[in-house]
Order: sequence, then structure tokens, then C-alpha cells
Amino acid sequence: MTFSRDDSAGYLANHLARLFARELQARIKPLGLSIGTFPALLVLWEGDGLTQRELIAALDIEQPTMANTLARMERDGLIQRRRDPHDGRAQRIWLTETARALKEPATAAATAVNARALAGLSATERATFVALMRKVVTGLQPDDEVV
Repeated sequence: MTFSRDDSAGYLANHLARLFARELQARIKPLGLSIGTFPALLVLWEGDGLTQRELIAALDIEQPTMANTLARMERDGLIQRRRDPHDGRAQRIWLTETARALKEPATAAATAVNARALAGLSATERATFVALMRKVVTGLQPDDEVV
């Protein structure tokens, strides 16, 4: 069987992700945000005060990537790190007022990108597409069982 990128789910998903990222970056750059910090902000906007370990688990990324992202976010005035009052070894990540104020315009930008990308699909197709993506993501998650 010959490999065809036009029929490869992985290739198409990667291409789609790059297109989404490029469009979103163009829309959030004027807000002072980047594609690298946006996922962490999405999680923190749902509820801040998380530890780095909790953010890593929520975003399914590597520890060094998260450490670099948090360093940039702290430098850019988006987060503050504070010691956990119950565990002196842990730090909790808190949004600044600057980051809180960016929630509405940044999520509006993401909503606009999604709307543009899915405009050619019916409401049923959009729901099916998103449901299938969730299913594929779940299928690629590592098993929790140790073999």
C-alpha cells in the first residue's frame, strides 16, 4: 500500500492544526498573546491557582515545555507564581488582572477562527466533526495501565 498524505489522518490533522494556529496567531498577536501561551491561558481561565503539574496533565505536554511557557507568561505579566500554603515545595499559578482582561477578546478570536474553519459544514457536520476529533484524541491518549 502506498502512503498518500491526502488520505493520511495524521498528515491532515497536522496540516489542519498548523492552519488553525496560523489564523489564531494572527488574531491574538495584537493582544500580546501567542499560540504557545494560549492553551495554558484557556485552562487557567477555567480556574487558576493550579500547580505546574496540574497544568501539564491538563494540557498533555512535557514538563520542560510547560516550564518555558510559564516563564514567558510570567515575564509578560500574565501570571504570578505563589507558594502553596499547604505544600511548601509546590507553587500555584495565578492569573494577573492583565490576563483576566484578555479572556474575552482572546476567546472571541478563537471562536472566530473556529467559525471560519467550519463555515462550510452544516451544524450536524460540525457536531460530528468535533465528536470524531474527541474520539480520536481519546484513542491516542496513553493507557493508564502499566503493562
